[in-house]
Amino acid sequence: MENVKSFLIIGYGNQLRGDDGIGQEVARLVEEWKKPNVRSLSVHQLTPEIAEELTHFNYGIFVDASITGEVVEVSPLTPDDSETVVNFGHSINPRSLLSLAKTLYEYTPQAWLVAVPGDNFDLGDRLSPTGEQGVNEALTQIKMLIDTYSNTRQNEDSN
Repeated sequence: MENVKSFLIIGYGNQLRGDDGIGQEVARLVEEWKKPNVRSLSVHQLTPEIAEELTHFNYGIFVDASITGEVVEVSPLTPDDSETVVNFGHSINPRSLLSLAKTLYEYTPQAWLVAVPGDNFDLGDRLSPTGEQGVNEALTQIKMLIDTYSNTRQNEDSN
């Protein structure tokens, strides 16, 4: 029997600051795939409530714009065990959300950060050509992650 894994894609950033809206655009486009095992959240910023949401998924993929780098980078994430649960303030990041999920719910999904390069973070609601190219590459990388990890149990059982 196939054990399909579930994915939460969390795209975040400010859509009114040019390429800072890359994460939300990626999440919006992933939602259009209408895959039954994939849910996406498009948010302005990460909030503590997302920690609980993460506990319902096998995998979490965070998508954010990057002011450094020239290519889309996919990096594994682990909980930030140095974070205290009560001291988040405005500094919530993917690792601190994973830490919060681990502390409050004793579970964290396997997670990655997809950092997408951008070059225009000025006021405006349009992505630059660099940002648009990054969105397409990020979608390709996310699809590869989903395809690779969707049936990991089945693959492990057949070995």
